[in-house]
Amino acid sequence: MKTRIQNMGVIVIAVFIGLHSLDAQTITKVGTTAAKFLSIPVGARAISMGGAFTAVANDASAMFWNPAGIAGIYQNEAMFSHSSWIADINLNFAALALPIEGVGTIGLYFTSMSMDDMEKTTELNQDGTGQFFSVGSIAAGVSYARRLTDWFSLGGSFKYINEHISSSNATGFAFEIGTLFATPFHGLKFGAGISNFGTKMQIRGDDLLIVKDISPNAGSNSNLNGFLGTEQFDLPLNLRIGFSYEPISTEDQHLLLVADAQHPNDNSESVNIGGEYSAFNNTIAVRGGYKALGLKESEERFTLGAGLRYPISETLIVKFDYAYQKIDRLGNPSHFSISILF
Repeated sequence: MKTRIQNMGVIVIAVFIGLHSLDAQTITKVGTTAAKFLSIPVGARAISMGGAFTAVANDASAMFWNPAGIAGIYQNEAMFSHSSWIADINLNFAALALPIEGVGTIGLYFTSMSMDDMEKTTELNQDGTGQFFSVGSIAAGVSYARRLTDWFSLGGSFKYINEHISSSNATGFAFEIGTLFATPFHGLKFGAGISNFGTKMQIRGDDLLIVKDISPNAGSNSNLNGFLGTEQFDLPLNLRIGFSYEPISTEDQHLLLVADAQHPNDNSESVNIGGEYSAFNNTIAVRGGYKALGLKESEERFTLGAGLRYPISETLIVKFDYAYQKIDRLGNPSHFSISILF
């Protein structure tokens, strides 16, 4: 078993290096995937550490970062996270992780992206028609993870995805898989995962309905209904590998250093780095990080955040987390999370 697991880690690293060396790396393919909301990070703690969370992933937000991480959750945990994203976009994430002795950990999660309704415009009514339409995206999934040994965890997710605009929508399905490995070196962990591997998405709906005379010179019916065909687009596939190192770990204080490398199918490779310092038995924490190092023309910059852990009883704990993210020219999003361990 140990040999197979080590070989798996070698394969994951080799795949990442191979992808990095492809000639296609000079073509970023920005804006060529559907359901891009699936790439927006969730969980204020993870975001405040620069989005370098693959090798940490020890709370309910792990279902986004690395599903193997929920195998290390020892109490039932419910999380709600809200992000005031750019351009008045709201992103909400809710998750529930349930560890079952002898079985593993089962997780459920739901993500929604929403914004205010927009007014319809036409060529003749460019200031608006008085009619409004809505736009939004959702994803709902189930995760499962288990510790195969004391130092190795494996997890996966399956999710349903839907995006809608006015009376049209697109639907897709995706799988995710992740691993966590505690190395023989004290405090050093390795994580890897692939997210959003699934079907293509294509917009369909009544908004694409048109009236067309398919053969005007042959005396055909000029009022035939037809639907415009749209392209099919891939999901935002992403391969992540990450490392975490805890040089200080005592009852009173902890220092955690993290780094992630990612290879998305719709952009170039980049690296996220961050850290967390916690004190008083993890009661308070301060965090910081930097996103998208090495990514050309990136708008993302540093992240900051803090957290508070408040035990109500021996079995009931409440956690509050906040993250601030610097993004050039597009606003500076704020992220809030609350978790209940019971």
